[in-house]
Amino acid sequence: MTIYNLGSIHIDHVYRLANLPRSGETIHSRQLSHGLGGKGANQSVAAARAGVKVVHLGAMGTGDDWVLDRLSSAGVTTDRIARLAGQVTGHAIILVDDSAENSIIVHGGANRALSPETVMGDLASIGPGDTLMLQNETSLQVEAAAHARKAGARVIYSCAPFDIAALRDVLPHVSILALNEGEAAEAFAALGENLPVEGLLITRGSAGAEYRDLTRGTIDRQPAYPVEAIDTTGAGDCFAGWFAAGLDRGEDVPTALRNAAAAAALQVTRHGAGDAMPDRAEVLDFLDARGERLA
Repeated sequence: MTIYNLGSIHIDHVYRLANLPRSGETIHSRQLSHGLGGKGANQSVAAARAGVKVVHLGAMGTGDDWVLDRLSSAGVTTDRIARLAGQVTGHAIILVDDSAENSIIVHGGANRALSPETVMGDLASIGPGDTLMLQNETSLQVEAAAHARKAGARVIYSCAPFDIAALRDVLPHVSILALNEGEAAEAFAALGENLPVEGLLITRGSAGAEYRDLTRGTIDRQPAYPVEAIDTTGAGDCFAGWFAAGLDRGEDVPTALRNAAAAAALQVTRHGAGDAMPDRAEVLDFLDARGERLA
């Protein structure tokens, strides 16, 4: 089976600071680094390193070839990433403080300039047993989700950055809705908790994660693995990518949650987002060291 990801691609500009700036404050950065990011690219890398086939759909400018090299080296299929003249590759300004908290500003660039013809053509081969992942950082989310669901595929939507209008539009075509704790609170306040999806994946940072099966009325909870975090950027994307990969591999929900939690725990002990995603062997070692076995 294949995971198709209509996902954002960003170049991350990461500034490391003692503290996040207050309103009106100017502070010095201790360090600047550049890396692969974007919620979509992060999730594609996470899922590919979990050991499943991932086809990334998206767009970039005509430069920045190193981004494709990074995706390819992680095992992501990149031949359906459009190169758009006159558009810049998306980018993000990321501020990270000494406690590993962050603030992020995103410029969508080419991610928001995809054409319907390109996306529908790229999704022509999706079908039953496949998965489409989406986030609120590209154009054509509703069209892609509707096409994939009609074709019999599972649709996993990460509604981040959170926007209630975007969520309302895509929700009828979503199988699993992925949210963090704050996004879940906003969604529930606007739409109630009985949402018209099969399942809710809610990540809660150091408090772990849960999966609510709205079809069966059950909840599976997974505690977070305690680690010394140095950068939480991309942790939710790591979790979502690994969880999707687990379902694609035929894992049950508790196993997929456990493996995703282990992967996210490893990811936050490293600097960066997409570049920090662990592979399957690393997650196996992490779980073995704690007396658990990776399914």
